Amino acid sequence: MNLADKKLLVIGLGLIGGSLAMAARQAHAVSRVSGYDRNEESLKTAIQMGVIDQAESDLITAVNSADIIFLAVPILSTRSILSLIQPHLKEGAVVTDAGSTKGIVVSDARRVLSTEQLSNFIPGHPIAGAECSGVEASNPALYVNHRIILTPIEETSTAALTLITDLWKAVGSEVDIMSVDHHDDVLAATSHLPHLLAFNLVDTLAKNSENREIFNYAAGGFRDFTRIAGSDPIMWHDIFMANRQSVLKVMDQYLDELHLLRNAVAHADGEYMKSVFTHAKESREYFTQLLSDRNSKHK
Repeated sequence: MNLADKKLLVIGLGLIGGSLAMAARQAHAVSRVSGYDRNEESLKTAIQMGVIDQAESDLITAVNSADIIFLAVPILSTRSILSLIQPHLKEGAVVTDAGSTKGIVVSDARRVLSTEQLSNFIPGHPIAGAECSGVEASNPALYVNHRIILTPIEETSTAALTLITDLWKAVGSEVDIMSVDHHDDVLAATSHLPHLLAFNLVDTLAKNSENREIFNYAAGGFRDFTRIAGSDPIMWHDIFMANRQSVLKVMDQYLDELHLLRNAVAHADGEYMKSVFTHAKESREYFTQLLSDRNSKHK
């Protein structure tokens, strides 16, 4: 499969879909980039901004001619989209997605796609994003030096996996291969739980009128920690519904540790508190150094 000869269709022209479309187009990674979105204004904006070569108003017609289809839609919409396009996929068309939870996506795909179509289905998750959303936020550099996790399944063909790997590398990404279950556990800990904590903290403080005064005196640390509470609530509702088992597992671990820390505070156990804070600081420094080393490698 020669990537440069392929026609890419992006379904869902928000930040994630629009950025891949724009990056692939600017890199001349494929022969044509088309886009479909239910919002006609998004399609017009995508053409005006140079995000896509062609705007598709009819999804079935668009799918008929696409060699690669990228689903950038809410996770709980994946099954309905796959059901709609499944009868119209051209032979050999490769389908991939951007969902941050893979278990439910794979389950939906197995319910909808034929055996041959499953061999050309590559679950994926780009580890990149921004606070802004919509096609207006499309950024061709969004994926440069960022990781994309691909989670091939038993049915996945080597040729299809290679094609999608080449697509992500063409827009500057680093590609990691991971099992579906491991991906969902890792993301529950590194992304989903932090979002849950931020949503919960801001909601807790905002519920009482007395607590609202706290926001007047919040410093940078509070702002940094709660920044992700400004994320799309619909998207995160879908993520937690889809990945709840992995999230519950890491939540239980966190609650156990939080209970121990609460006891330390209640009993003025300074040694325990200091050990937790010191270990956290050292872990943070190690993580920061890893990021610095990785960024330096790509300069």
